[in-house]
This record gives sequence, C-alpha cells and structure tokens, in this order.
Amino acid sequence: MHPLSDNDPLRGQSGAPAVFHARGLGKTYHTGAVDVRALHDVDLDIVRGEFIVLLGASGSGKSTLRNILGGLDVPSEGDVWFADHRLTGASEADLTAYRREHVGFVFQFYNLIPSLTVRENLALVTDIAPDPMPIDEAIAMVGLTPRQHHFPAQLSGGEQQRVAIARAIVKRPEVLLCDEPTGALDYQTGKMVLEVIARINAELGTTAVVITHNAAIAAMADRVVYLGDGTILRVERNAHRVSPSELSW
Repeated sequence: MHPLSDNDPLRGQSGAPAVFHARGLGKTYHTGAVDVRALHDVDLDIVRGEFIVLLGASGSGKSTLRNILGGLDVPSEGDVWFADHRLTGASEADLTAYRREHVGFVFQFYNLIPSLTVRENLALVTDIAPDPMPIDEAIAMVGLTPRQHHFPAQLSGGEQQRVAIARAIVKRPEVLLCDEPTGALDYQTGKMVLEVIARINAELGTTAVVITHNAAIAAMADRVVYLGDGTILRVERNAHRVSPSELSW
C-alpha cells in the first residue's frame, strides 16, 4: 500500500480533519470449515462534515465496513482510527463508549420501542448521553413536532424512520451511519428521509455516511465510495451535490 496524496479522492478534502482514517482493513469470518473474506485491502479517509455514500450490491462489503467504522465489529487486519482514537484493539468497554458518545445509527428497520411514544423513545438516549440536545430540538429537526406524543404504530413508515433519525442525532453524534435508510420506504417517502439526513449534515455539520445499493442516491454525496467483492473499486468526488428532491429512481 502507498500513502495517499492530499488530492487523492480516497482522502477527502485537503486540509480538513479526518474523522475516520482506515488503512489495510480486512475482515474474515470463520464459519466452520469455510472462511468468508468479507472485506480486504480497504484504505479510506472520511473528513469531518462530509456526506459520503458507500455504494455496492449485496455482498460487496459495505455493511461490514459500516460495522467496523461504527465499532460494531472489529477488523481481522488493518487499522482504523476515529479522530485521534484508535479503534483497532480497543476494549469492548471502550467501543461501547465510542458508540454511545460519538456515533448515531440509522438502519433500514426502525427498531423503535412500540410501547413508548416518540418523545419517550428519544428519552431513552438522552438519559445516557453525556451532552444531548433538547428532545424538542431533535424532533423539530425531523419535522415531527405534531406527532411527538404518538406511538410507533400510529406513524407511517417514513415517520417512524424520521423518529429513528431523531433518536440517532439527539445525543449530538459526530457521525451518522445510515444503512439502507430508504430500503423499506416508497419513492417519495424515501426522498423525504434523505432530505432530513442532508439537512442534519448541512445544519449540524454531522458527518453522514449512507450505505446503499441505490445508485441514484450517490448524486447527493460529496464523495461516492464504490465497493465490490469486499474492497473499494473506486472513489468519485461529485463536483456538485444534488438535492434529494432532484433525485429519481
């Protein structure tokens, strides 16, 4: 492997501080007599405030990379840093603190507590976060103030996903990791959710990483990381970011 130059698309914008710094990342799963190499030879920097899309088909390695960046899994080889904190070799207690304090997760399925209202779902996070934003502010950010006292079953799929996003950002994470956030939604609702993520990135300065197989979403990113067969195929920088309202698929 060779050092990245300042203008290499893998590095991000020259001079901006890196929120993630990964070199030689690999992940092999041992399942009985079969070894599955899910990720290999991944070098990537993501800088603070970027909007990144990790794009690839099922089995390309994008979710494995997400799990390693998010501290949900550890690499079999290579090294990964979050700011000046080395995640490789960190204890489970340290990784738990990292996830709790620095990373917000949004998944394809909403994982809301059905017996709790919108506000109460967010309060589960604010009760343990060291410096949460006011719940009212997080709910307003995703446009759900009129629905804050409703239960998940009383909300549409798009509204539930917006609650999940509010829950992810209420702890003020530096990074928002979104895995197929539109995968369970229809076209118009999916675009609405993407608009919320773009707004959070723009207004709060949160680094946003969206994992998707939908190539149309790539146009709204600063950079697009194409993955296939467990590695980075190429990285492209968009000269102009497209608004989610302009996307079509």
